[in-house]
Amino acid sequence: MTETLHRIVLASRPEHKPGLDNFRMEESALPEPAAGQFLARTLWLSLDPYMRGRMSAARSYAKPVEVGATMEGACVAEVVTSRHPGFAAGDIVLAQLGWASHGISDGAGVRKIDPAAAPVTTALGVLGMPGLTAWVGLNDIAGARAGETIVVSAATGAVGSLVGQLARRKGMRVIGIAGGAEKCAYAVAELGYDICLDHHGADARRLGAQIAEAAPNGVDAYFENVGGTVLEAVLPAMNTHGRIALCGMIAWYSGAPAALPAPAIWGAILRQRLRVQGFIIFDHWNRLPAFLAEVAPLVKDGSIRYRETVAEGLDAAPAAFLRLLEGGNFGKQLVRVG
Repeated sequence: MTETLHRIVLASRPEHKPGLDNFRMEESALPEPAAGQFLARTLWLSLDPYMRGRMSAARSYAKPVEVGATMEGACVAEVVTSRHPGFAAGDIVLAQLGWASHGISDGAGVRKIDPAAAPVTTALGVLGMPGLTAWVGLNDIAGARAGETIVVSAATGAVGSLVGQLARRKGMRVIGIAGGAEKCAYAVAELGYDICLDHHGADARRLGAQIAEAAPNGVDAYFENVGGTVLEAVLPAMNTHGRIALCGMIAWYSGAPAALPAPAIWGAILRQRLRVQGFIIFDHWNRLPAFLAEVAPLVKDGSIRYRETVAEGLDAAPAAFLRLLEGGNFGKQLVRVG
């Protein structure tokens, strides 16, 4: 075990598009746990789009990361030293340790992981926060119904890939939108999408025409992960009383101008009487047991498929995160730390 703590801190707040200069690696002595705490070493770090919001001081649903503080993030970690009665050395846990090689925890919000039940990385992806986001968004927010048509943006991402598979299992017609021919082919061949449209190089008019052709009876539900041109293309195809589960808007996270002016957005919502509901998964943790009861067996028997992109080493996290924001990942983005 190393006697040094390595961590990546927020060096400065990005004005628009973040860069490597917004991060800094720091080293310090390894901390010792106090009574009621344990020390864990990070095995896997999760990288997620929401972290871009934490880099900004703008008002949001959670406090921003302070300049000079460790970047926030969920980890799969191994308990090294414990002075907590509920945790022992060797336990594998899911904990918010951030972008760091080690972390101290008092056990609040920590969940033990059984490595025999599923690969431990799934606790950060298909059986973790992204998976729960997909399940809640599809069922509780979008109100999935058999026989309807749903469009899923970022169709092969950590969230979208599960949305598409669960929607198909519920008897929906599933149209994906992804970036690149490889991702679109994977969505159809491996995830079971009826069709997946490539948004690379397509303006809103062209993509909109493709959506209209793929959904001749209109779109009943839209799982929104992207915003931008994709939203502009989907809105005209939405049926009256359609539902939009607003999960993310990665196209606008770095201050890029909206592709669709506000009057057009509000006009479509009004004319088509759409129900648009934003949701933050932290408000829905009570649904975790029901989600795991349904999805964990499907992951174990191979009915649900997932894909991971792995960056090697903690120092690779900033570059991997920047690629994630540009759609450079395929499935769940992870960093192998330990």
